[in-house]
Amino acid sequence: MKKILLLVCLLSFLGNAHACYDQNLSDDDNHTNCRKSAEQGNADGQNNLGIMYTKGLGITQDDKKAVEWYRKSAEQGNAGAQSNLGVMYTKGLGITQDDKKAVKWYRKSAEQGNADGQYNLGIMYTKGQGITQDDKKAVKWYRKSAEQGNADAQSNLGAMYAKGQGITQDDKKAVKWYRKSAEQGNADAQYNLGVMYDNGQGVTQDYKKAVKWYRKSAEQGTADAQSNLGAMYANGQGITQDYVMAKMLWNIAAAKGHETALKNRDLIAKNMTSSQIEKAQDLANQWMETH
Repeated sequence: MKKILLLVCLLSFLGNAHACYDQNLSDDDNHTNCRKSAEQGNADGQNNLGIMYTKGLGITQDDKKAVEWYRKSAEQGNAGAQSNLGVMYTKGLGITQDDKKAVKWYRKSAEQGNADGQYNLGIMYTKGQGITQDDKKAVKWYRKSAEQGNADAQSNLGAMYAKGQGITQDDKKAVKWYRKSAEQGNADAQYNLGVMYDNGQGVTQDYKKAVKWYRKSAEQGTADAQSNLGAMYANGQGITQDYVMAKMLWNIAAAKGHETALKNRDLIAKNMTSSQIEKAQDLANQWMETH
C-alpha cells in the first residue's frame, strides 16, 4: 500500500485585485500607479505595493519595504495584507522571525474570511508554531479556506480526513477534497489522489486513473509521484509495462534523494540491457531539462 504525502506546509501570499494594478500594463507602470495609490493611503494599493516589493516587480526586491507597506495596509484592516504580513513574520523576511506575531496577523485575516489567512492559520495549528498544536482547530481553518476554493487547504483537509487527524477518518471525504485540489493543479493532491486510486481507498481501485494522477504530479516535480509512476511502469499496472520508462522515472526521483526510487533503479537495471539503461538515462536527462 503506497503512502499519503504529509501535509502541505507552504504559506500563501495573496495579491488583491485593485485599480492600481493592471495586467495589461508593464511592471514599471503598475509600480508607479500602485505607489501613488499607496501614498494616498489606499489599503489595497499599499498591499499591492508590498507585493511588488516582495516579488521585485517594477522595483528592486526589498523585503523590509514590503513589510512596511503590508503593515500600513494591515493596520487599516486589509485582510490580504494581514495574511501577507503574517507570512513575513513566519519566514523572517524583512523582519525578525516571530511565530506568535505571525499567528496574530493570520487570525485577524482569517476572522475576516480571507482564504489565505485561514489556510495559514491552519498550518500554524497543524505545526504548533506560535500557538498550541491543535489538529481540530487546524481542520476548522482548513475547511473554511477549502470551501472558498483554496487548493492547498483542500489538499490538507483531504490529508486530515485520510489520516484521521483532528477529525473522524474518512477515505471518501479525503478523495473528495483531494480531487477538488488536484483539479486545480495542486501537485501533492494529485499524488495523493493517485495513491487513493492505486490502493482503492475511498474509491474503486483503478490503476489507469492512478497513473493519470501520478503523471500529473510527477510532471510538477513530486519525487514520490515519480517513484510511484515508475512502479506502475515496472509492474505494467494501468499502463503497458516498460522497464526503460520505469528506470527513467526512478533515475529522476533518485537524483532528488528518494530512497525507494534509488533502490528500485538499481534492482531493475539487473534485468535491462546496457542500451536500455543508457536510453533510460538519456530520457531522464531530457525530462529534467524540460520540467
